[in-house]
Amino acid sequence: MAIEYVSVQVVRKPWGLIDLHPWSDLDGSGDAIGELWFDRSDRHAPVPALLLKLLFTSEPLSIQVHPNDVFAREMGLPSGKTEAWYILSAALAARVAVGLKRHLTPQELHASIRDGSIADLVQWRPVAKGDVIFVPAGTIHAIGAGIVLAEIQQRSDVTFRLFDYGRQRDLHEDSAVAVADAGPAPGPCNPLRLSSARTVLVANQHFILERIDLPEGSSWVLLANPETWILGLDGQAAIGLIAVSVGHAMFVGGDRTSIEVGTNGFSGLIAYPGPNPAESLLQNLGKQSSHFIAPVDLTVPQTGPIEADA
Repeated sequence: MAIEYVSVQVVRKPWGLIDLHPWSDLDGSGDAIGELWFDRSDRHAPVPALLLKLLFTSEPLSIQVHPNDVFAREMGLPSGKTEAWYILSAALAARVAVGLKRHLTPQELHASIRDGSIADLVQWRPVAKGDVIFVPAGTIHAIGAGIVLAEIQQRSDVTFRLFDYGRQRDLHEDSAVAVADAGPAPGPCNPLRLSSARTVLVANQHFILERIDLPEGSSWVLLANPETWILGLDGQAAIGLIAVSVGHAMFVGGDRTSIEVGTNGFSGLIAYPGPNPAESLLQNLGKQSSHFIAPVDLTVPQTGPIEADA
């Protein structure tokens, strides 16, 4: 069993933010931070199937698409990239694009990339804190400005750009057309309330994304899958011997561990491989018998900055 704070990889981007509070204390004043990638702190551990990120946008990201598993393997890659977003905060006019307004033929999609009209064909929608957006592989999409979001995805960084707001980076017309489902996106997510503590936000063959809301002073047992990612949204809890609060991420690799909830309760995201929600993920042990005492907050390991293609 593994219970560990994740390591944090910093991705600096011109469209990122300088101030990441309350999600991180990292300083972006030298060079804006666009993404934080969370990974196993044990470098000798098996490579996880999933990748958890935080994204911070001051400008819109490129319009892009990711391949599914079939296309990715034909390219010699281990997997495609299906992802889901949980909106942590959003400016008043913030929006995302998921899918197109109408179906395009391959010829029409080629032409729209060449003349830039793809920017007018994507289906934009407003977003607010707490919204959940599912982006299956093959879906043309973009993230607008003024958003902080958590992303869970297949562990792949294959991105094909269709439009980039004049940033002078290469577009990937042929690859994008080959992998894109050039039409409207699937319908919105329909969260499933499993209990007062658990809500399944997204469920698919690649991953399950849940939100947990645990009352103050309660005690729980977490029966984790071999690969389980946790991100603190609000409040505080001790998971095993690790303190988790807003913006803290951790990895639990199987077996069982305790969750002791602080005086303000605890809300978080939990993600693990699909296709089905884990029936016995949480067991309620009731109220704590004594006052909650947070464990020592371990130092979060960090790695140097990396460059991601977004």
